[in-house]
Amino acid sequence: MGANEKWAATTRTLLAENRIVMLNLIGSPGAGKTLLLESMVEHLNKEARFAVLEGDIETTRDAERLDILGVPVSQLLSGGSCHLEAKLVNHALADFPLANLDLVFVENVGNMVCPAEFDIGEHAKIAVLSVTEGEDKPLKYPLLFREASAVVLTKTDLLPHLTFNLQACRDNIAQVDASLPIFEVSAQTGDGAQAFTEWVLQQAVGYRSA
Repeated sequence: MGANEKWAATTRTLLAENRIVMLNLIGSPGAGKTLLLESMVEHLNKEARFAVLEGDIETTRDAERLDILGVPVSQLLSGGSCHLEAKLVNHALADFPLANLDLVFVENVGNMVCPAEFDIGEHAKIAVLSVTEGEDKPLKYPLLFREASAVVLTKTDLLPHLTFNLQACRDNIAQVDASLPIFEVSAQTGDGAQAFTEWVLQQAVGYRSA
């Protein structure tokens, strides 16, 4: 953990020198993290220069999906680890022309536990929770929701077909951190994606100004 913190600090300095904001997306496998990024591309391209670090245990499928959309992307394979380490993220940033970027998204390995415990030098963690996972997850995995700066509830177009209690989920998130902004998003229909994208851009402006 000590070595990881040193690499995270090195990354934070590198990002500051290049005035780049890095956001760490954390959620379960299948929560819709990649689809969320895909849904943001068109609007983001109008406002910011961004790249994506794609974390996975194996395969380059998620990176390929973003590459098709013209997004600068680098695939990070954890080699079986349940999270991305700060050293790996730091080295991967060298794949990008940092002077030409405003934002970097890290899609962490699909896991609600381990990635929340590790600082990778990001400015903020974003909790991504699918409505298919159940409204009790903020109480079962509170560390992620304590560490997060925002929550994205994905796949909301499926709500009519589920027993998911949206208000109960919001109440459970509030028990962990009542100040967290919550974005309800359907990447399939596009509902809510622009609101979250605008929040991301506002955070980027704030971090860069500071």
